[in-house]
Amino acid sequence: MLGGGNSRLSEEMYEEGFHNINNIDIAMTVVKQMQEKYRDKPGMTYAQMDGRSMELPDANFNTVIDKACLDAVLCGEGSTHNAQKILTEVSRVLQPNGVYICISHGQPSYRLTYLQRPEFGWTVKTYTVQKPMMGMTASLSADDKDNVHYIYVCVKGEVAKGD
Repeated sequence: MLGGGNSRLSEEMYEEGFHNINNIDIAMTVVKQMQEKYRDKPGMTYAQMDGRSMELPDANFNTVIDKACLDAVLCGEGSTHNAQKILTEVSRVLQPNGVYICISHGQPSYRLTYLQRPEFGWTVKTYTVQKPMMGMTASLSADDKDNVHYIYVCVKGEVAKGD
């Protein structure tokens, strides 16, 4: 879980049977809070780490999930450079045929330029899900770009085999 912050996504996944979840975040304060909160969940770890320079082995994960981490990086200083560094690291830590799932507010016209770079070798599919409408009764169109989250599923290709 890239830039997990204090999201409940890992907890919800754990409750659904995924018991090997590594969460990283750059903020030590939130990492400590989450370590304490979930200390009773074996297999769910939290570590302070910069996504631009992950202290993790190559090809170590079959899945990397990003719930708005890329979005947050793209709002900051040096956004293009930092996004490139994070995505390069994601590609590095993913196994061949591994999947990077990026949940984003960013429309495809903005995000695909980052995700479809040839050096990653990712096959990218875009899905949309309607944003949860807390307390709203009005029915909103699911294809209205303001009312959806985008889910980019990026599948890493096989490592090229030398002759």
